[in-house]
Amino acid sequence: MEKRLYSLTKNEPWPNFRKKDHDARIVQDNVNPFHQPMCHTINSFKRKNALEVHKTYDGEDEISNLPDSILLHILSYLPTRDVVGTCILSTRWKKLWTCVENIDADDSFLYSSGVFDYPMKDTCFKHFVHRILQLREESDIKKFRLSCRVCFSASHVCSWISSVIRHNVQDLDLCLFVEEPFMLPQCLFSSKTLTSLKLEMNCVLELPTCTFFPFLRTLHLCLVTFRDDSSTQRLFSGCPMLQELAILDCEWMNLKQVAISISSLKSLIIDDLPFFGSTDDLNGCEIKIDAASLSFLKYSGYLSNEICLYNLSPSVNASIHIPILYEKRNQIAFRAVKLFRGLHKINAAKISSRAIESLFIADMEIDRLPVFYNLTHLELSMELENHTIGPLKELLQCLPKLQSLHFSEGFDPCMHICEDDWNLRSVPPSFLSSLKTVKYSNFHGYHTEIYFLRNFLEIAIVLEKMNIVCSEPFGDPKKQKEVKDQLRSRHGGSVSCAIKFILQQAVSLQALAVDMEDCWL
Repeated sequence: MEKRLYSLTKNEPWPNFRKKDHDARIVQDNVNPFHQPMCHTINSFKRKNALEVHKTYDGEDEISNLPDSILLHILSYLPTRDVVGTCILSTRWKKLWTCVENIDADDSFLYSSGVFDYPMKDTCFKHFVHRILQLREESDIKKFRLSCRVCFSASHVCSWISSVIRHNVQDLDLCLFVEEPFMLPQCLFSSKTLTSLKLEMNCVLELPTCTFFPFLRTLHLCLVTFRDDSSTQRLFSGCPMLQELAILDCEWMNLKQVAISISSLKSLIIDDLPFFGSTDDLNGCEIKIDAASLSFLKYSGYLSNEICLYNLSPSVNASIHIPILYEKRNQIAFRAVKLFRGLHKINAAKISSRAIESLFIADMEIDRLPVFYNLTHLELSMELENHTIGPLKELLQCLPKLQSLHFSEGFDPCMHICEDDWNLRSVPPSFLSSLKTVKYSNFHGYHTEIYFLRNFLEIAIVLEKMNIVCSEPFGDPKKQKEVKDQLRSRHGGSVSCAIKFILQQAVSLQALAVDMEDCWL
């Protein structure tokens, strides 16, 4: 399979594979601390008026009166380069920074200047990281993040990882760009202190014979290529306490069968997008997932691998997105049906319209979907198109207990519905007995949308709420009243359904407030 990564020469800048908040934390002054020795890093920090911030307006130094525990907690939120710069503040601060539990070493800002001299900058970066770890003495490290190119520094990278393992690191985040075969140190794969490991590395994942993480709860793998069945199986079997597993854009092509059987697993994400290989690569491997404690499952991809689900709890919240490669649509459809059979007990699902379409390509009766007796909430996560209306009608027949239906992206602007398009050969059972809430987002007031929603109101006789989230141009109360009148000019259906218009902006602010509340909690 063609690799997803960029093929870089040693004179090209480090690509930004994973955009995070730290990408914005580039030094804003004109002096790059890695062009010169560490003393210039301190001078750079001094030029940023750190001493002025350190003093209050009346000249009294209140910050230094705080206990070490609070100061270290504050420093843990700063970029590591700025943390090191605090050693100039006073005698007390000279060694305080060496006890900070979080270290973030990222070489991406080395390439922000116009002058590019990689070997010299690489040497400065290696010296900086080496000194940070050397001066820590015996203090433990809680979190260590390393993002760098490995081409000139393989032995140093291994040495740094081994060092943080010796310092009982709990949270390890590695983002490594590799140009040649590279093996991580063996001590990493037998750590007794790691609780979180995030590994982004564009090469084959070489694993030792003994792989065991007794306390690992979070494992994220990104861009790695699994070598073979046995080593990959050792990795997943060696995490008995794992609760969160994410496998993002990894290569499975060397595998035939692997099992993820972890009783403690609560969250599983498999993302196989984007796809740059040939359609022959859809042969893939068989991935067996047995996770009785799972509460969240997300899959995005072309089902290049066959996924089999076992023993899932009804409480699983599933999110499924399956684009269609039309030259392989039948093969994808068979695998999609098999995937959804393993989800037949779930209560809630978020499904893309493409995924629904893929379910009804297969014509053989043996591959028909089961009835989802427990599913009460369904969210459609992509715009509906003309060719997805038919599959949606078929799916609704399989959801007899559905209570809530959410069209989160609305309609394709080019979509047109005729009477026959939404003419149900038989009314879905849920429309007669259980469907109480319909939410339609991204509403523009198109005739097609009004006709579609009016049909819902006519058919769903127990519907209690229809919430319509409007786009900003449709926020005019007069227009909303006109639409509401059109929706109510129907025959039959629910007589007590409340129709409510909500501005998209209000929904966004509410979501932001929830996110901020979660941050404070």
